[in-house]
Amino acid sequence: MKRFPEHQLNAKVRRSRDTAALSRLALLLFCGLVLAGGFVFAAKQHFAAVQFGYENESLRTERKRLLEENQRLALEKERAIAPDKLEPAARRLGLKPARPGQIAILAAQQNLPQRREDAKEDAKKEVTKEAKKIRR
Repeated sequence: MKRFPEHQLNAKVRRSRDTAALSRLALLLFCGLVLAGGFVFAAKQHFAAVQFGYENESLRTERKRLLEENQRLALEKERAIAPDKLEPAARRLGLKPARPGQIAILAAQQNLPQRREDAKEDAKKEVTKEAKKIRR
């Protein structure tokens, strides 16, 4: 038993467009794209934050290592310039302790206030010479 005739002409039948359904479909597609874009952006931000966290931690460990090395080097420097280490090193270089005749006491400290006054007067003279040159 056949319900439909074999040769039925449906070519002339046209369906009307449902513009409301089409606009709902376009709105749904747009909202889906915005939502998917938001998820992609959030994932990108998350992975960047995780990466910065790893970099931050590695920089902290490197800073800690460098501070410890700095302390170690400062301690080594203090040990190297200690007087008990300097004297043998100086002797190896051929240096000898100073004898009493080699030490000279400077008597210039007694004339220091007079020298200061002389320096002030010289500075004043230089300033007046420069001022005269500028005026000309």
